[in-house]
Amino acid sequence: MAVSVKDVAALARVSVGTVSNVLNQPDKVAPATVSRVQAAIDELGFVRNDAARQLRAGRSRSIGLVVLDVRNPFFTDIARGAEQRAAENNLSVLLGNSDDDASREASYLDLFEQQRVHGVLISPVDDPTERLERLREHGITAVLVDRPSDGSGFSSVSVDDVSGGYMAVRHLLDTGRRRIAFIGGPDSVRQVADRLSGAKRAIAEQPDASLELVPTTALTVLAGRAAGESLRERASDERPDAVFAANDLLAVGVLQALVMLGEVSVPEDIAIIGYDDIDFSSAAVVPLSSIRQPSELIGLRAVELLIAEVSGAGATEQIVFQPELVVRDSTRPRA
Repeated sequence: MAVSVKDVAALARVSVGTVSNVLNQPDKVAPATVSRVQAAIDELGFVRNDAARQLRAGRSRSIGLVVLDVRNPFFTDIARGAEQRAAENNLSVLLGNSDDDASREASYLDLFEQQRVHGVLISPVDDPTERLERLREHGITAVLVDRPSDGSGFSSVSVDDVSGGYMAVRHLLDTGRRRIAFIGGPDSVRQVADRLSGAKRAIAEQPDASLELVPTTALTVLAGRAAGESLRERASDERPDAVFAANDLLAVGVLQALVMLGEVSVPEDIAIIGYDDIDFSSAAVVPLSSIRQPSELIGLRAVELLIAEVSGAGATEQIVFQPELVVRDSTRPRA
């Protein structure tokens, strides 16, 4: 038979309300009483019914986090930052991977709504405004992650990807490269479109430079390897002299394809720069230059905004971080 709060109260010789305070607000109870109640809990093997407590409170102590691709270390780092700040506030994080699939994203949002989560952090596939408005109507706050709110009325934590794309290509131009290929896609992904926009702006400043688009259907190592193989198979005078990959996973794949057979040298023949500065970048066979995003900090700040909004202590806010250029061997200037 399950042990109840009443059983604990009887053994500890206190009221049910005192037991409830020990469980939820121990700072309001005398230390000696807390010790007596805790001893009764341990002796009886009492386990609190969080599901019932959440129903009474109207929301759980969990935050739902939906990311585009959990295989990408960038999103893993965001989750790590979110978990750290959540734990400091006695909250947990439930992770959902949409895998760039809008229907899968919707399923996670439905699930989190049914579980009455404390709030939702989301890196959306498409424009999420309508669905997030429905969550808000049901008392669930949402914060956009790695995506600006664009006036949607929701708080957001993002990085200026247009500036990052400009920074990447400007760096390639400054090392003397002029025939640059942008590898990434699909262009429906907001981050890819913004990074390409920044790349085009840098090219427009250099009259003798060109930008070739090499689209991919995914932002993975395998997609990067396929794009890299297509470049390697070209005649040497038809290849670009530099590649800007929309993320580091693509950049790693491109690097593997180019150097695998020893026909193309990086950076002598083709320089490569990625985006995100994941751990793999510095550990690659040719350490990769990249545009660094403060991934863990994005997760930390997103949770802070969510908690402030839920408590009523904060208004809607948009935080935009500036990216940082990290230069390694893959874009070393030609001798």
